Amino acid sequence: MVSLSNRKRAIINQLQTDILRWQGFVLPQTPTEQIGLGQIEKAFPNGIFPTGCIHEFVGTTIEQASASSGFISGILSLLMRQQGTCLWIGLPRMLYPPALKNFGITPDRVIFITVRREREILWAMEEALKCTGLAAVVAELSELDFIRSRRLQLAAEKSKVTGFILRGKPVQVGSTACAARWQINHLPSQLEPGMPGVGFPRWNVELLKVRNGNPSSWQVEWFSGQFHPVSQYTTSTLWAMRNQKIG
Repeated sequence: MVSLSNRKRAIINQLQTDILRWQGFVLPQTPTEQIGLGQIEKAFPNGIFPTGCIHEFVGTTIEQASASSGFISGILSLLMRQQGTCLWIGLPRMLYPPALKNFGITPDRVIFITVRREREILWAMEEALKCTGLAAVVAELSELDFIRSRRLQLAAEKSKVTGFILRGKPVQVGSTACAARWQINHLPSQLEPGMPGVGFPRWNVELLKVRNGNPSSWQVEWFSGQFHPVSQYTTSTLWAMRNQKIG
């Protein structure tokens, strides 16, 4: 006999699924297929990072924009492990392509498109999202309203291509149709004891808004081709894991 609490949970889950469908959000076909974001994925419906939709990253400073680029690169690495190419669209480029190798992405798998005006970015992104052969599309822009974001969201849902919008210094952050809104900040890296240099990249990841999910924040680090929670391991344990995987 099903307990009352389980029946309530089943009703709530069904309502959430219906609401997502009415809003035009398509749930993953394989609800157990995670991409490798660890605890972060549990914040999304069904515990799955949503692909085939638009993710919005908001940064009010250059440092936040840089942190967002790094974190997005990690996600792209996970999405592109099997196959596919990414388009990165923006004004004169600030991203250093060879740095993508730190995330396991060879620069030749990313096509950079540079435009002169921001309105051209939106057009190029919408057209790129219609190309089913792409793994993802990244666009750098400042302003985005609900109508334009809805057009992008519909294009992504139809093609199943995942879109990332990196908004740097927006004048106004209003409502959009994006599936999730993020804000990323750099954290100091942890050096190996007794060794000089720079440690692996760390971020404070804030999921500000997520459709039918649970906004939260995490501290994560990228090494050995994966995201790892910073607080889960001590410094000595982390370096032992890194050396084992790298070796």
